[in-house]
Amino acid sequence: MFFSTNLFSAADMGYTKDTYQGLSWLGSFRAVTRLGAFVRTAILARLLVPSQFGLFGIASLVLAFLETITESGINIFLIQEEKKMADYINTAWVVSIVRGIVITLIIILSSPFIEKFFNAEGAFPLILMIALVAFIRGFINPARVQFLKNLEFKKEVLFSFAIFIIDSTVAIVTALLLRSPISLVYGLIAGAILEVILSMIFIDPKPKFIFEIGKFKEVVGRGKWVTGGKIFNYFFEQGDDWVVGKLLDTASLGMYQVAYKIGILPITEISQVVNQVTFPIYSRFSNDKKRLRRAYIKTTLAVLLFSSTIGLLVYIFAFEIVLVVLGRNWISAVPVLKILAIFGAIRAVVVSSNALFNSVKKQKYITYYTFASLAGMAVFIIPFVANYGLIGAGYSVLIGMVCTVPVVIRPIIRILKNEKS
Repeated sequence: MFFSTNLFSAADMGYTKDTYQGLSWLGSFRAVTRLGAFVRTAILARLLVPSQFGLFGIASLVLAFLETITESGINIFLIQEEKKMADYINTAWVVSIVRGIVITLIIILSSPFIEKFFNAEGAFPLILMIALVAFIRGFINPARVQFLKNLEFKKEVLFSFAIFIIDSTVAIVTALLLRSPISLVYGLIAGAILEVILSMIFIDPKPKFIFEIGKFKEVVGRGKWVTGGKIFNYFFEQGDDWVVGKLLDTASLGMYQVAYKIGILPITEISQVVNQVTFPIYSRFSNDKKRLRRAYIKTTLAVLLFSSTIGLLVYIFAFEIVLVVLGRNWISAVPVLKILAIFGAIRAVVVSSNALFNSVKKQKYITYYTFASLAGMAVFIIPFVANYGLIGAGYSVLIGMVCTVPVVIRPIIRILKNEKS
């Protein structure tokens, strides 16, 4: 890992150890799974064509959209809350189940209209099948979040790795047998089933079907900013996919989505790891602004160094990366991959501020900056894609991300200076 145990001062050695162990475990897990994801993508790219990836992309867009707009923010709430997690688990589980059922029904009822909207023949069965993923995920034990709350990063890694292996194995094996994009959905279903089983067997407390309206209002009241931020972030991250799928074709959508994953995952993975580890740690001394400021600055500088280095490498070797990972059928993705490498480097630094905002219960700032990114992209996305194709889509998301920089800097300064906000 590029982080050292000097992340905090000697006075914070207890948290330093937790941070280092967390970064080591989660960083190693992310590195292994990203390597596995590249191998998986390379195999599937040779078994499926870009248009088939595009069909799966349409189904996953619908699932992600509905999961986002129904997000309650319960995971963030449970990590922040100082009361016993068991007080909220039952209500959280009931809400999760109902949410999964609602999403499933909406997907089933809207599937023919979605296929028609994208003019994507063959998307209908994938959309129907992916509805099962939402239904199954609704039964996951919400107490799983305690791995992060209690800084038990080893357990989180082992849990996530098992799900990743099953998802990837099922997707690849079924793709070899069927040569169909439905194999990607089978992988998601298998991973969701395993997550439910493991969460019920190995994680305590076990939820019961008990609903308390007071607990529900408490969670929703604090989680509204999380929901708002996730909605804006969804439209920023997926809005370009909707436009590409609508204005171009499924082959272009598949090409763009795969380029997007390759361009930003090596960079943004590190910011996700940092957020997972530093959020519960920042939360423990959120009232000590001196320690918080020292920790945040050192962490951000490390993320900046890493993301800019990886972004530069992806930009320089974009052609070689596409050729080796995806094959010659995907060469046209090279120009947009270069743009997305720059986008990913900036995004990694911006997103690393989420842990700071969440730790001081200022989720509204995440909503503000994600709205800024969405607004910046929205101005350019349709004309750029209509005139410049995939390259236009890449430039529009890059512009949107640049728009977030001034919006995110000001509240960070105010928080670290302990000013009222």
